[in-house]
Amino acid sequence: MDTLQTMRVFMRVAEEGSFTGAAQRLQVNTAHVSRAVVTLENRLRTRLFHRTTRRVALTEAGERYLRRCEQILACVDQAEAEAADAHARPSGRLRVHATTGFGQAYVVPAVLRYQQCYPSVSVELTLSQHVPDLLDEGYDVSLQLSARDLPDSGLVCQQLGVLHSVLCAAPAYLQERGVPRNVPELAGHTCLQMLTSVFPSDQWHLFGPKRDEMFRLPAAVFQVNIAEALAVALREGVGIGALPVSTALPALRSGALLRVLPDHRLQALTAYALYASRQYVDAKIRTFVESLREWIPQALSADMAILRSMSDTRPAENRSAP
Repeated sequence: MDTLQTMRVFMRVAEEGSFTGAAQRLQVNTAHVSRAVVTLENRLRTRLFHRTTRRVALTEAGERYLRRCEQILACVDQAEAEAADAHARPSGRLRVHATTGFGQAYVVPAVLRYQQCYPSVSVELTLSQHVPDLLDEGYDVSLQLSARDLPDSGLVCQQLGVLHSVLCAAPAYLQERGVPRNVPELAGHTCLQMLTSVFPSDQWHLFGPKRDEMFRLPAAVFQVNIAEALAVALREGVGIGALPVSTALPALRSGALLRVLPDHRLQALTAYALYASRQYVDAKIRTFVESLREWIPQALSADMAILRSMSDTRPAENRSAP
């Protein structure tokens, strides 16, 4: 029997004033209670009770020990209640990591929506292209993008949805250089590259209405690792580049960018939520991931629906081109 258990037995004997009464309350036999008290007294080398055939009474040392036991066990009970409550009720700080573009477009709105439902949770969101080690860096949830299945890491992995990218360019660039009508014609254009771990840096995998095609990118004129930065270069008319739908939509709506090869899209990326344990998951992690699994697919589908609803936005003089 461990120390905390013997403390609890000791307290029951003190409250009941008898070994028999304590045994009945604890639903054990009297011999069990007697052994626990003797074990405790031997360890402390102190007599805690005066025993007679009629009653049991605390010694002076026993009275002091009882006050300490009450304080200690109250703290233990409070700690256990708080730990159990963390599993049942979302509260405290939630540390989340996400890639920059995906985080800005989808995770920030998802966090704000989540906090409306769970105001007791404070969220610390870090946006970066660096893929963190959850345990070493102390994150509760990491949101990652991948063009393939994630390698086995021992982490729990929940799929959130699929993202697509499209080719875009500024109207001025297309006016000057012309609109490519098919994938091979991209070779005559300045193609800007995204440097990320999820896409090959030297080629585009394009999915068209009839077939999939690979386009080998020429020598880089401009490379960047964040989609929003690439969008700035594209709006300046530097060339053609691939942007995630979420990044492209505002510029497509305003006319600052136009779709290139609008019947094609690039290789899809799958969004995943990763966290450390499946058993006894903290309530704030469990509810946050559940919220992401509900909201992120809806947001991705809504963006794709908007993209599909947009008309052909090529420059007017090029729309007649086959």
